[in-house]
Amino acid sequence: MPLTAARFQSNRVVDFKESVIREMTRIALAHGAVNLSQGYPDFPAPVEIKDAASQAIADDVNQYSITWGSKPFRNAIVDYYRHFYKVEIDPERELTVCCGATEGMISAMLALLNEGDEVIVFEPFYENYWPDSQLCGAVCKYVTMLPPTWQFDYEELRRAFSSRTRAVILNSPNNPTGRVFNREEMQLIVDLCEEFDAIIITDEIYEHIVFDGEKHVPPMTLPGGRQRSVLVNSLSKTYSVTGWRVGWVVADPELTASIRKVHDFVTVGAPAPLQQAGVTALHLPDSYYAELGATYQQKRDLLVRILESNGLRCSVPKGAYYIMADISGFGFKDDLAFCLHLIKEVGVGAVPGSSFFSRAEDGRNMVRFCFAKKIETLELAGERLSKLFRN
Repeated sequence: MPLTAARFQSNRVVDFKESVIREMTRIALAHGAVNLSQGYPDFPAPVEIKDAASQAIADDVNQYSITWGSKPFRNAIVDYYRHFYKVEIDPERELTVCCGATEGMISAMLALLNEGDEVIVFEPFYENYWPDSQLCGAVCKYVTMLPPTWQFDYEELRRAFSSRTRAVILNSPNNPTGRVFNREEMQLIVDLCEEFDAIIITDEIYEHIVFDGEKHVPPMTLPGGRQRSVLVNSLSKTYSVTGWRVGWVVADPELTASIRKVHDFVTVGAPAPLQQAGVTALHLPDSYYAELGATYQQKRDLLVRILESNGLRCSVPKGAYYIMADISGFGFKDDLAFCLHLIKEVGVGAVPGSSFFSRAEDGRNMVRFCFAKKIETLELAGERLSKLFRN
């Protein structure tokens, strides 16, 4: 009897599609395009943390660490949050080291959500959140953020809550919009979660990449937010090591106990030598973070100028390292057609905006560009984008 694929496909993944972000990267590489699609740097990680990783391997830190993270790395995470946010974390009961923020998010959601639970997601959203919810059997309720400033309406947010609301999924600074939620907005969300007995699962990986005087505010630091927050973070973006896959989840002991159970059987543990290098990363001086933000703001400003000079209307981000641009003036049938033309005929990769929306039509006139690149890379993209008017 021939194998029937449908017979062996889980109902949980029937509606899954390949990651559009990673697909655009592969197409860009195949056509020699400047890749402004996927969110990873094309410049080196800090030399001191690369040296620390090499030294850890040489020192034979090559076997399993404790499942929820090596003791030195967990202690470094505790020091980090005490320094930046004045938050005290119990490394033994409130902290789980994972294989990147991606695993941290799905482990937390699998551990804390049940079939039929509702999760509130701000839209547009990073593409992993919907598949994560489906793997948990949860139902997404979307709250709209409107360009160009990507504000949300408080009344719409309040209407999204119900007796079935289990969690709010929050990414600030936000991918793809660059929206940074302020203290007042965060407190409103915390207060609603208290009122409806829900938790906040926060993806905070762009916390130090903020511009124009903006500040990242973890809900965990706010009144009522400590017990209800599940904070997910990683080394990837702050230290330009997206391939290391070392992240962590901070949560109340009761929540952490459940998250650790899932993490243990999903990945066992994060790479031991890279956790050791993470100790060095998390103890870099404050000047590193100030320079990080300033450098990315310079790159943001450059890419905004490049895009707007070539007819793309930009929403200027306040954080993270992406720009959402309006392509409605170019006459393409949709965002995918535009991105394929951009890669194949112009030589620049971007991500179709529809991949960040629950309804594709809501993003059909938008594309996302990444500026986590060398200045030379962005300038080369600018040279190629001038072809837009010639094609």
